[in-house]
Amino acid sequence: MINYTAPEVNDGQGRAPLGPCGGPLSAHVRSREGDAARIAQVRGSVTYEAPRRQNDGVRLEAITWERLTDALAEEVAGLTAQDGRPWLRVGIDAAPAARPGELAGQLAEALRLRGRFVQKSGAYGFLRPASLRLEYGRHDPDAYYDEWFDRQALWREVFNPLEAGGSGRVLPDLWDPERDRATRSPYVGLPPGGVLILHGPLLLGQWFPFDLTVHLGLSPGALERRTETGERWTLPAFARYEAEVGPREAADVVVRADDPRRPAWSGIGR
Repeated sequence: MINYTAPEVNDGQGRAPLGPCGGPLSAHVRSREGDAARIAQVRGSVTYEAPRRQNDGVRLEAITWERLTDALAEEVAGLTAQDGRPWLRVGIDAAPAARPGELAGQLAEALRLRGRFVQKSGAYGFLRPASLRLEYGRHDPDAYYDEWFDRQALWREVFNPLEAGGSGRVLPDLWDPERDRATRSPYVGLPPGGVLILHGPLLLGQWFPFDLTVHLGLSPGALERRTETGERWTLPAFARYEAEVGPREAADVVVRADDPRRPAWSGIGR
């Protein structure tokens, strides 16, 4: 359980608590019955309770990563875009600690074995320049949540080209955070039947037009344990994500990955 004591600010209409990442609580927290990250506000304190093992009413069944990958590949191979476009878009949403890129890579390989062209891209390839990303410091969880990822570029370079009547040419990545400059990667053309797999954190709740979304979930304790020490400043951002977006409710498929050796999933079409 992660406890956060909310400081108070004067909003001109009385004193109001701040949310877990520093903004007004009303802007950061949307309480919902049965939310996996239930929030209780008591005397200026906000408590994040660990998700229940039943995943808040969603029955999870044990599965191996191999079976999970095959089931997802079969589902994607059988999908048809409702608007008639010839391409599909799949999102693998998870905190870095859950390693969404690994499942994305396994799914991409399984789809290629089924004769599909796959372009795998990561959200960390679409970070904003450091001058914008780090405007409020290197360890600001609100900035990580709101400002780090260039979502406009993802729309422009990844999603819009795959709309009905689009060019099918997507940019695999845009920005190199190590060198803090554009990657200058060439565009990739997806043929009819091609599949884009985008993996990374905080992908849900952005209106990205995915045909299938998978959320790799970690309990707060597992997330803290598996997050590198130098990256634990991001934990309040993921608590905010649980509160505002509710990824286990928003995703088409939920995978509990607290123990990477023993995943459990919700199945497809839950």
